[in-house]
Amino acid sequence: MTRSGAPLSPSVRLLFEIARDDNPRLYDDLMRFNKGPKRVNRLRFLAYEGLLTQLGLGVAKASEPVLDTGSASQVVQAFDLPSDA
Repeated sequence: MTRSGAPLSPSVRLLFEIARDDNPRLYDDLMRFNKGPKRVNRLRFLAYEGLLTQLGLGVAKASEPVLDTGSASQVVQAFDLPSDA
């Protein structure tokens, strides 16, 4: 509970494991950072941007909403189970 008495939202904790064979681009991007907060923040950023793209809320440089269904489908496909699973 907070001081105002409102209940706290439960947090989400993840144990994330990825091999380079699973997704080379994501693996290489995350490996640019040492273990710890920088890597976690990069993954958090990528997940949030992917969510916005999937929902069609991506933002163009001119700050106008953009719907890019191609990018959204790539994000969804990146997190699908491998076809041989």
